Amino acid sequence: MNLVLTFLKRYPSQSVVTLFAMLFAGIAEGFGMSMLLPLLTLSFDSSGSAMQQPGSNHSPSSLEIAVSNLFAFLHIHPTVGLLLILFVMSIIIKVSLVLIANRQVGYMVARVATDLRLDLIRAIFASRWEYFVHQSAGAFTNSFATEAQRSASAYLFGMRIIALLLNCIVYISVAMMVTWRITLLALVVGSLILYLLKQLVIKAKQAGKNQTDKLKSLISLMTDTLQSIKPLKAMAREQTTQTMLEQETLNLNHALRMQVFSREALRAMQEPLMTIFFSAGLYIALVTFNLSISSVLVMVYMLNKILKTLQRAQRQHQSMVIAESAYWSMQSRIQEAQKWYEQWKGTKLPFFTQAIRLHNVSFSYDSKSILNNISVTFPKGRFITLAGPSGVGKTTLADLICGLMVPSSGDILIDHTSLSEFDIKKWRKMIGYVAQETMLLHDSIMVNITLGDKSFTEADVEYALKRAGAWEFVSRLPDGIHTVTGERGSRLSGGQRQRITIARALIHRPQILILDEATSALDPASEKEICETLKNLAGDLTIFAISHHDRMIDAADMAFILNNGVLEPISR
Repeated sequence: MNLVLTFLKRYPSQSVVTLFAMLFAGIAEGFGMSMLLPLLTLSFDSSGSAMQQPGSNHSPSSLEIAVSNLFAFLHIHPTVGLLLILFVMSIIIKVSLVLIANRQVGYMVARVATDLRLDLIRAIFASRWEYFVHQSAGAFTNSFATEAQRSASAYLFGMRIIALLLNCIVYISVAMMVTWRITLLALVVGSLILYLLKQLVIKAKQAGKNQTDKLKSLISLMTDTLQSIKPLKAMAREQTTQTMLEQETLNLNHALRMQVFSREALRAMQEPLMTIFFSAGLYIALVTFNLSISSVLVMVYMLNKILKTLQRAQRQHQSMVIAESAYWSMQSRIQEAQKWYEQWKGTKLPFFTQAIRLHNVSFSYDSKSILNNISVTFPKGRFITLAGPSGVGKTTLADLICGLMVPSSGDILIDHTSLSEFDIKKWRKMIGYVAQETMLLHDSIMVNITLGDKSFTEADVEYALKRAGAWEFVSRLPDGIHTVTGERGSRLSGGQRQRITIARALIHRPQILILDEATSALDPASEKEICETLKNLAGDLTIFAISHHDRMIDAADMAFILNNGVLEPISR
């Protein structure tokens, strides 16, 4: 029940309101049920007295005495009609309170899923860049979509367990007032039956954990595969990945089958065990304890309520343990991301008027040295190209300038101030970044450029498109900047898509533009056009273009080659 306690601590006020509503609903139902015994006594008693009939061997129970004293205190004479009215009214009150509680629980289920998703989003976007390098996009997708919803279901099942147990306490209290010996016997045997069926709950918990692990693996593999489906199909190698996905799906199916079996086995075995016990209890009540027929009928009703409630509580517990592994998995991912929280102590407002200087900068990934004691000056307003073989650290150098990475030694100076002294968020707002992958949302061109930021106007979008050399072809599209990318009639070429991403990087009017292999996938004509665009942008912008293409090197004002951790100028 650790999960239930966790939810109660996180949502104390909302949970208390829900539980009080359920408690009072149970009390209302218990009050109504307490009217049953005197009602039945009246029905079997021709004299109309709710108490002991003269000459009868029946000894009134504590419940009968309590109800009789209550009516005597209120100076009310109990009749069949009055007792029926009280019984019906109590059930109506109970149903109304249950409705309120269930509505609150429903709202909380939605809130739990939403809060977990928000926690995940905030943890991810607040973490350092190094955290993302080794993460699978599919794992995040699985947590956001699947695990959050299953966690909310676990909350629902947990609250139902507590509500059922509260109701059971009320039922037990009423039954104890009829005959405490049979009630205790019922509780002992009922608890024994639940214990005997505990193994099915444990199996369900293991099946739920397997489901969480298999879903995580399957969705991660599916997401990563779809990102590279084009080369797989081009090489006719998609069958291998398809086989892997099919096997993961079958593994998930096995976990789901185990989950279904344990759930249905619990339901199937509860029924006969409870029936045997119920029949034995009825025999004991009639033969051993020689209870009156009215008391026996009430006990039958009460014991049925108690046992059914315990059955439902166990089934809800089984459902909760199936879902709870998703909650702990999601919490683990959130906490892992939080450990990578990006801490930056700088508070100064950034400025850039002269140059970016790297002073004796070195950087290593674990024990692998990438940059070795680099010192270089990049003047403001220049078009600078960084060339070199793949994997030598060109992107790492750009990441250091952005503050995504921190040098192992040395310092990065903006004019004459260390980058570490600046407010890093404000510094990054001075940067436009274009990656190699031309990631576009399946949305309008305007949304792709503004990323949904309402502070940007259509005029701002037009400005960015013109600076990126994209306004001419965008203005000819069916709906202009409101054209949805990817739809028929608005398919964009690789060069056009790349210009859209450049416009995205320019819309907030940065002072620095970084392009990481942004033209590597383009044809020579498209690359030449983008090089001309970048040359026109230089002066107003300081441009860092990472590329190993001669055309980009020739277009630059300054070109450097990075190899073996050393940055050297390219003489031209």
